[in-house]
Amino acid sequence: MLEIPRVTENGNIGPVNSALVPRFGGAPTFALLPTAQEAAAAGRTAAVTVVGVPFDSGVSYRPGARFGPGHVRQSSRLLRPYNPATDTSPFAQVQVVDAGDMAVNPFNIPEAIEAIQTDALALTAEGASLLAIGGDHTIALPLLRAAADRAGRPVALLHFDAHLDTWDTYFGAEYTHGTPFRRAVEEGILDTEALSHVGIRGPLYGRKDLEDDRRFGFGIVTSADVFRQGVDEVVARLRERIGDRPLYVSVDIDVLDPAHAPGTGTPEAGGMTSRELLEILRGLRGLDLVGADVVEVSPAYDHAELTGVAAAHVAYDLIGLMAGLRASREGTA
Repeated sequence: MLEIPRVTENGNIGPVNSALVPRFGGAPTFALLPTAQEAAAAGRTAAVTVVGVPFDSGVSYRPGARFGPGHVRQSSRLLRPYNPATDTSPFAQVQVVDAGDMAVNPFNIPEAIEAIQTDALALTAEGASLLAIGGDHTIALPLLRAAADRAGRPVALLHFDAHLDTWDTYFGAEYTHGTPFRRAVEEGILDTEALSHVGIRGPLYGRKDLEDDRRFGFGIVTSADVFRQGVDEVVARLRERIGDRPLYVSVDIDVLDPAHAPGTGTPEAGGMTSRELLEILRGLRGLDLVGADVVEVSPAYDHAELTGVAAAHVAYDLIGLMAGLRASREGTA
């Protein structure tokens, strides 16, 4: 087997050295990072783990997000180790790995949810932060369960989406991509003093949707609010609401306008730009980020990797937040 030349900094095994190996060749791990097995063989313990969750049995409209993890990885090949927007090199700060994909039953949603929760707990057992790439938004519930378990308390939630995802049932089903955060509130794993939706827009089934959402404790920043108020004001509001609580960030790629992310199952006109989303995420630096996901990338509806590239950059910035937090705590920042 040919030895793969990798960037190595601060003792961490980094991505494939693209000065020696073309970016378009080789295994499409996220950002060309080492696999979990490669890092372990070199004696490195992961501080941040990327995992795919190829599951879309909970969708209510266009399917295909089960192919999202592979598409996002392929679209991440051009990502580079240094992020000038934040003046950080996340892969040098801590060891980041790609753990591959979870094996999830596509025919049994409750069984799939249990498997995702079990795998998430296993992947974080040694203290790693977890970034999941979906998959549909159903996967957020088991990931939140695992995050709250590791945090030892209910977690704050920052949810980027066109939709509330706090509906009760759909065709009688309690576990779908439109219900995870209602279930999470009912299970007591969310801190109801620190729940926020960002990017909400589009028609609803009725006013009761908003009334229920408010009753659960959510605050709403619409996509129009982001446009009118600007990123800095939105970030200030979010940081005040979150405070020093453990935070989980869930990003449904349909928070972006279809012009920026056409490859998704439930597109809505009037969304945020990719620039706005990335700048809001960068404004979260220093918060206690305990877990995150990027979901609902459906490559069959994508064009020229627009959605895949946007999702890859969102995941990259989330990794940067996790890496920066871990490095500061370990004194390696």
